[in-house]
Amino acid sequence: MKVLGIDTSSMAASIAVIEDDKLICEFVVNDTKTHSQKLMVMIENMLKISDIDINDIDLLAVCIGPGSFTGIRIGVSTAKAISHVNDVPIVAVNSLESLAENASLTKKNIVPILDAQKNQVYSAEYKYNMTDKDDSLNVKKDIEIKEVDALVEEIKNSDEEYVILGEAVYKYLDKFKNIENATVCDSIYNVSKGSSLCLSAINKYKLGKDIYNCYDIKPMYIKKSQAEIQYEQKNKEV
Repeated sequence: MKVLGIDTSSMAASIAVIEDDKLICEFVVNDTKTHSQKLMVMIENMLKISDIDINDIDLLAVCIGPGSFTGIRIGVSTAKAISHVNDVPIVAVNSLESLAENASLTKKNIVPILDAQKNQVYSAEYKYNMTDKDDSLNVKKDIEIKEVDALVEEIKNSDEEYVILGEAVYKYLDKFKNIENATVCDSIYNVSKGSSLCLSAINKYKLGKDIYNCYDIKPMYIKKSQAEIQYEQKNKEV
């Protein structure tokens, strides 16, 4: 089974193809270009150099958020278009569980964080079961928006050990780097990766979870966009 993963939920755009648990190719571009400028070019080039036809793809994996509102829409819309034309299912993966796959070898609690603005982060908490029969990702705390200082105190006051990763690490590094019971990941683990997205999707597909067609899959925004907030405030004033 060939799986194409698409993640445009953050500043980095990442795509990958995995076939039968083997990584065939992966592109990660973390620059100033918009996702609309680079995504289709990345997909076309990746498939070309991998000698894979888009019709050979059996399953799509797409990051549905939370994250960049525009980026999420671009990624989900692209996956829906490919799914519609090629009649393949889509597995929805949220951005935090995808990031957690970057730390799949740790026995510690995994806390991915993404910037939610105004000293807040999108966060969740995961832990791998790490047994011979079950290495699946266990959700300890589902996605929520937290004040950064509150999350720091929560981790400090815990008796457990943590791994912290994600793009928000850079913005709030001074707050997280001195927590005794937490390790902040290096830069290569803080970027969303198409390969991690694909692995998460494959595990979900085997369990029959979060599988959609091109009509039913929807983005996960968690909170309203700034444009929506401004629009509502303007209407209240009127």
